[in-house]
Amino acid sequence: MKEVNTTDRGVCQTKVGNCGKLQVTDWLGDVQPAYKGEDIVEVRFKNTRKDYYKNVNNLKLKVGELVAVEGNPGHDIGIISLKGELVFEQMKRHKVTLNNGEYRKIYRHAKPVDIDKWKEAISLEHETMIKSRQIVQDLRLDMKIGDVEYQGDKTKAIFYYIADGRVDFRQLIKVLAETFRIRIEMKQIGARQEAGRIGGIGPCGRSLCCSTWMSNFVSVTTNAARHQEISLNPQKLAGQCGKLKCCLNFEVDAYIDAQKDFPPNHIPLETEHMTYSFLKADIFGGIYWYAPRGEGPGTLVAVPVKRVKEVLRLNRNGKKPEKLVIEKYDAGAQKMDTFHNVVGQEDLDRFDQVKKKSRPKKRTNRRNPNQGRKQNQPSAQGPKPERRQDKNQGNGQGRKPKQNRGGSQNRRSNQNRNQNRS
Repeated sequence: MKEVNTTDRGVCQTKVGNCGKLQVTDWLGDVQPAYKGEDIVEVRFKNTRKDYYKNVNNLKLKVGELVAVEGNPGHDIGIISLKGELVFEQMKRHKVTLNNGEYRKIYRHAKPVDIDKWKEAISLEHETMIKSRQIVQDLRLDMKIGDVEYQGDKTKAIFYYIADGRVDFRQLIKVLAETFRIRIEMKQIGARQEAGRIGGIGPCGRSLCCSTWMSNFVSVTTNAARHQEISLNPQKLAGQCGKLKCCLNFEVDAYIDAQKDFPPNHIPLETEHMTYSFLKADIFGGIYWYAPRGEGPGTLVAVPVKRVKEVLRLNRNGKKPEKLVIEKYDAGAQKMDTFHNVVGQEDLDRFDQVKKKSRPKKRTNRRNPNQGRKQNQPSAQGPKPERRQDKNQGNGQGRKPKQNRGGSQNRRSNQNRNQNRS
């Protein structure tokens, strides 16, 4: 049998780490339970599908082992992803599937025959998904089949589909059952759940939250972006699923608590000289930014929230202050706005500064660097040490007189030429 990629099941090609989605770190693994309750383990299937089963046969199970569990009908093959005390905490977050009000059972460790049949079923999933999409297109149904998952015994398949409204797929189930000769189960998922099943990297540079730890999806509205003073740009606010990012809800409560005592920002501030309009806010810093009416954002003024309340109170009483920011508030705002070079970085505008042209250096005579230097001018290196003179040269004796190399004759010849020209 050809090689089957079981990465989406959580079976990595290497023994280092784990490639399964919604992986949980067992931080209670080294803690012994205070009481012995029911032995419940978490079993992972394809992508983000998990369920919880009871170890009725008291098998010695380890994380990462393949087990045969109870299906509906038949049996399924899954991987043990978690066991111990942390399982009961995870059961509060995930929906547990019960059979007649009881936990479903773990039958045995997976045998080689079970694993071979399981891999055969995995190899049929992609081809089944392509054919089912063609059938949906022929039936003209307003739905999209996003994924197909076969059961471990190859007797049943789950078709995950996305649809905006209700879809009558009774005819579709008949056609699929006749085509593939298996039991059909249709399961509707949302756009966020589809993104979690596919996985990917978000704009933050990390794996998507819906494929790593999120299991409950809460509706996200644009009010969360307004509370956090985020620009309402749909391209930046939308995630890979096409919906608003789930992370917009992570910090919105902290922003709402910080804005409880903030004054309204739609009211302009009036002074004796001009009127100021609101532009933006630093919520955690407690500062409103205003600009004179009719001018651009280049003339921003940082006004603390306390000072904004004072000016609004004066305006309501019919008074206008002389200045928008007084000294006791101005000093605090300046401290917050200054740039602190903590890491030793240079200024951000260092590339905008024009460099001065360096003057070319004068070429010096390599043979005699002291040529042209005056006798009275001191050298930069200080006075040179006197050379040792021989005994014969101590009083200037023994020196040869300089010979005249025809300098006077040249002068006379030049004078004669000048007379002839005149």
